[in-house]
Amino acid sequence: MTEAPRFARAVSILSCILVVAGLIPCAAWGQSDSPWLVRARLLGVIPDDDSSTITQIGGKAEVDDAITGDVDFSYFFTERIAAELTLAVAKHDVQAVNTGIGKVDLGDVKLLPPTLTLQYHLIPGGKIRPYVGAGVNYTVFFDDDPGAANSIDYDNAFGLALQAGVDIEIDEHWAINFDVKKIWLETDVSVKALGTTVKTDVDIDPWLLGAGVAYRF
Repeated sequence: MTEAPRFARAVSILSCILVVAGLIPCAAWGQSDSPWLVRARLLGVIPDDDSSTITQIGGKAEVDDAITGDVDFSYFFTERIAAELTLAVAKHDVQAVNTGIGKVDLGDVKLLPPTLTLQYHLIPGGKIRPYVGAGVNYTVFFDDDPGAANSIDYDNAFGLALQAGVDIEIDEHWAINFDVKKIWLETDVSVKALGTTVKTDVDIDPWLLGAGVAYRF
């Protein structure tokens, strides 16, 4: 089964469970006069990476997992429809594996992947408020360390994003938040080493798993 159907099935199951759990309406956290909501989360970034064969040396590029934090700002157009902008910075170690010369350290790189999604909130008046979303991501690569190479360059890139999450009310303003995003992201990587430049296309395709708090103004 491909990633997209798995994600869609997970969203469907989660939504059904939370619809049942949130049937009893509750006071007014989800019915605030303010359209603004802010969330802060601890975030696990788990690349589902793959790459084309690296020219000259063979093998593929591999990107490790990262733990970081993120913050998002949501604006509610209606009680059910919102737009969310998520901001985070993650640092990843990169290496070339299964090459003709063994593992090659390609250093590390930082990613700034702002993600904009349009969300649908299933139970805006419930104590448990699940939501789903879809949108676009633009990832900026910066502050790279080439490791054993002379230099390394990552192309900034757009990607599509899907999202599912839930806010669980604490009081009128505060809630606990759990959020999952899947981003389809591909970048072109150029590595200069030993007097030559090697290139590869890397599909990073990360899962973003977050848990934190939400505040509704």
